[in-house]
Amino acid sequence: MALLITDECINCDVCEPACPNGAIAQGESIYEIEPGLCTECVGHHDKPQCIKVCPVECIIPHPHHAEDRDTLYRKFLLLSGEG
Repeated sequence: MALLITDECINCDVCEPACPNGAIAQGESIYEIEPGLCTECVGHHDKPQCIKVCPVECIIPHPHHAEDRDTLYRKFLLLSGEG
């Protein structure tokens, strides 16, 4: 499942550089995660790095982008040019 940044985001900017896929960018008012680029760090790390570094715990599973670990891994392979 892709991740979602909620309105509790304080725009601290620590999640954006932590994302190995470049899926996080500044939106109109808060940071946003592009679901098509988010693999929850599958293929890179054991846990999503954005969640790990977020000081206000405002990153949650995206309710409209459910993906299992195998799907996330296939997405990682495509994004990394290995698939």
